[in-house]
Amino acid sequence: MSTFKPDDVEVLASQFSAASSTLHIVKIVEQFNTLEDDSKDPALVASDLSAQTAFLRKLKFAYLEQNAKDKYVKTIVSDIDDAPIVTAEDNKALFASNEEAKQRLRAAKESLQHTQRRIQELAPAVEQEYNKAQRMTAHASALSQKILDARLDLIRLRQTHPHPRLTIPLADQKLIDQVTEMQALNDDLEAAQRHMHTVKERIRTSAGAAERLRMERAEAEHAVRKIKERAAADARNERLFVPLYDWYTSSLALHRSIHGLVTAESVSDNELRLQYRINASPPFDLAVALIFEPTTRALASVAVATDPEDTLGALGLPENAMDESIGVHVRRNDAHCAVAAIVARVRGGRE
Repeated sequence: MSTFKPDDVEVLASQFSAASSTLHIVKIVEQFNTLEDDSKDPALVASDLSAQTAFLRKLKFAYLEQNAKDKYVKTIVSDIDDAPIVTAEDNKALFASNEEAKQRLRAAKESLQHTQRRIQELAPAVEQEYNKAQRMTAHASALSQKILDARLDLIRLRQTHPHPRLTIPLADQKLIDQVTEMQALNDDLEAAQRHMHTVKERIRTSAGAAERLRMERAEAEHAVRKIKERAAADARNERLFVPLYDWYTSSLALHRSIHGLVTAESVSDNELRLQYRINASPPFDLAVALIFEPTTRALASVAVATDPEDTLGALGLPENAMDESIGVHVRRNDAHCAVAAIVARVRGGRE
């Protein structure tokens, strides 16, 4: 084993002092110290530092190599008496130190392999936890943004709606009042709907009667227009108009009294109800309902009713006594003959 002597250290120090003026690293240090603060960029300093570190490593390797060569040459060329003596004990000690270093290296390698296997086993779990942490971080960021947005909305609402604001008890009471009000409005709506249906029925009935009266008015106006035209053509007919009207009115009243027609009512669009007064003992009312087809307006059926209902039986007429004659007139589509036959048969039964 080779050893350093004090003279070698002094020689190395003197050589370094002599060569310090020509070493590049010494000049670089002096230049770096002379630089201004603005020129000391951290990136440039790090680049220079890595370059200088590499250079120092090479210089160290060159020094060790040169030192080993120098020792080797000195050992060879020196006298055997001055050469360092390497004994078997030195070799054994060196071998033992090498074996110990190998054991430490082997243990360090096994520990490194165990650590690598452990890292490989834990890497998926760590990756999952990392991804989970990233998702939770993103979720937390989104929640934070939502909280900020909610706070901004709350601030805007408070600015838009200053005090006094609606509290929870007042809101509950307002809800109860609104429910009660809605129930009352629903009741009113149902009552209004029922009243509307009743009014619609009345309007439908009134519309039929109004249509009938409109037709009668149109016929009367047409008749009056013709009479006026005739009166304008012949002035002498004007003196006869009032007696003719009186005669027509009295004739109509006589016709009603003879036939006993009391009322004529259009119940619906396809039903006409006639009511006759039958002078019997006691007198009773005979109701004849003429039902027409809605599309063709042809006579479909005739219904007979009396008040009281057992009047036909009291007269000796069964319920189906007029079905045959009514059927004949219905098939002929002759409403006038059907009504005349019914009235004549009832009056004939009375007699």
